Amino acid sequence: MAFTCWVSRLRSSYSKTITNLRTSFFHHLRTRGANTTAITSPYHFSKQNPFRFTCSNSLLPITLAGSLAIHFQSPPPLCDASLDSPGIGGKGSTEFVVQGSQKHLPQELIEELKAICQDNMSMDYDERYFHGKPQHSFHKAVNIPDVVVFPRSEEEVSNIVKSCDKHKVPIVPYGGATSIEGHTLSPHGGICIDMSLMQNVKALHVEDMDVVVEPGIGWMELNEYLEPHGLFFPLDPGPGATIGGMCATRCSGSLAVRYGTMRDNVISLKVVLPNGDVVKTASRARKSAAGYDLTRLVIGSEGTLGVITEVTLRLQKIPQHSVVAMCNFPTVKDAADVAIATMLSGIQVSRVELMDEVQVRAINIANDKNLPEFPTLMFEFIGTEAYAREQTLIVQKIISEHRGSDFVFAEDPEAKKELWKIRKEALWACFAMEPKYEAMISDVCVPLSHLAELISRSKKELDASPLVCTVIAHAGDGNFHTVILFDPNQEDHRREAERLNHFMVHSALSMEGTCTGEHGVGTGKMKYLEKELGVEALKTMKRIKNALDPNNIMNPGKLIPPHVCF
Repeated sequence: MAFTCWVSRLRSSYSKTITNLRTSFFHHLRTRGANTTAITSPYHFSKQNPFRFTCSNSLLPITLAGSLAIHFQSPPPLCDASLDSPGIGGKGSTEFVVQGSQKHLPQELIEELKAICQDNMSMDYDERYFHGKPQHSFHKAVNIPDVVVFPRSEEEVSNIVKSCDKHKVPIVPYGGATSIEGHTLSPHGGICIDMSLMQNVKALHVEDMDVVVEPGIGWMELNEYLEPHGLFFPLDPGPGATIGGMCATRCSGSLAVRYGTMRDNVISLKVVLPNGDVVKTASRARKSAAGYDLTRLVIGSEGTLGVITEVTLRLQKIPQHSVVAMCNFPTVKDAADVAIATMLSGIQVSRVELMDEVQVRAINIANDKNLPEFPTLMFEFIGTEAYAREQTLIVQKIISEHRGSDFVFAEDPEAKKELWKIRKEALWACFAMEPKYEAMISDVCVPLSHLAELISRSKKELDASPLVCTVIAHAGDGNFHTVILFDPNQEDHRREAERLNHFMVHSALSMEGTCTGEHGVGTGKMKYLEKELGVEALKTMKRIKNALDPNNIMNPGKLIPPHVCF
């Protein structure tokens, strides 16, 4: 069988002769018990790459210590220093299609998966294509999963992962498919683990205000279950998101300004590690100083360290009373200034959302509304009836001091629900303006004092662009999104969308901000991580990944830039 052998590190210089290298190579094979007489032809060095040579043999995979490393049907490499130049995830990357290598799936693995999952697996092309193309993202990959499995229990997940690790086949965990940065792509094929059948509430502790759930349950469905008990889970990302995926991406939503992100609302996890072991990261205690914080290590790891199979969540009491308010401003800077002034006033708002005039126009078109097309702020105040109204009046005064107008508020439940529905469906409203286009969505976040400057600076670039761009911000915590509508089939559109996104990210980083406040890294944001975090932080992440997943089977090609080596 023909195979490719790679010399991973040559400790000596290029002047070492092929004879010496050949001698070292055969000596190492013999010390491993290999039959070197079975090699029918000598290996040959590639003129293009002096670190690569090929030979023919039927030997089993062997890793050579020291100067040589030989891989047979190995998983994707943990690092590729050649991607220091532009490429997917590399610095300066502008490509949207993620490359990858796909090997033949062993029949033995397929039989093992059938035994574990029985009828809950599929090799149907349409099913595999559906799972290989994110539903709400323009990111694509050259390959799709070879098999989609639907485990029903933690034990099944563990057995699936053990089999994949044994055969060194990639795994991509799959939740609600609402992520937008290519998290669920399968560029190397492999096994997609769809967690949708694991959606049970395992235990509700009303007096402790926590709940234990399986990862496939959606946050909206969970809140329907909790409502009769007077409790709710406060994170509210896009409709359709599941708890497991929300943990994996460390998401938040409009209520993060009051309740924090996923990092702050998960008490403990159970995780299947890449070798199939099941780990519980913490007890159910509200606080603990026992050992490494494994819970926070897994939250935001985007499926690269393991598969989440159980989540214990912190809950909140449903507020006694709430008021929703809305007002308009002449510029987005005025609106951002009011958001900052409101937070500095000490008022405990539960939501502060900003939309620019283009976004309001999209909402009018999509919903047949007649809202004033100006930059708009939306607030929510909660507490007792008296307290919520008091907060509303204080903010109304702040607004009047910052050129705000058309201040309105609602206390009726249906009216409040209608107002927040407008905001939650803002992304889909954008497509009413350009139905055939796709959306590139920025997710920058800066310290609150820099928000007005960043939004106003970005707005000038967006307004000057030929593309349709809208601004939506979680203004209370410095996080804002730009929806850039473009035709991915037009090169000039792609470059312009990338230029705008690049401008906003680097502006945010110059203000000590981040490239992603809540959407996660996936494949789309990898290229910015070295500038944001530094190469030493990325090397540390790579070491953790390598320690837990030496075969690199867990969602390979995501989160950590491929050019980072250690």
